[in-house]
Amino acid sequence: MKPKIHPQYVPCVIKCACGSIVQTHATVPEIRLDICSKCHPFYTGKQRVVDTEGRVERFKQKYGKAATLPRKRTKKALAPAPAAIAAPA
Repeated sequence: MKPKIHPQYVPCVIKCACGSIVQTHATVPEIRLDICSKCHPFYTGKQRVVDTEGRVERFKQKYGKAATLPRKRTKKALAPAPAAIAAPA
């Protein structure tokens, strides 16, 4: 390996929001996670809503009301399409 071009490989602590701590090595001294294998619904079998930034609520506020309202049909939408214009013979 060439000297002075690679990042330092240091001991690293990985911390999850559930409180789980894992010690390993990486190029950064600390990594913070929202979900790990100890608290992820796929591994635990328990359903859990993971919405740390409120994205689901913002989506429901923005599109929830519009999806439930029936669309109005205008006369133009109800009128049949005009017949094709025949070419002169």
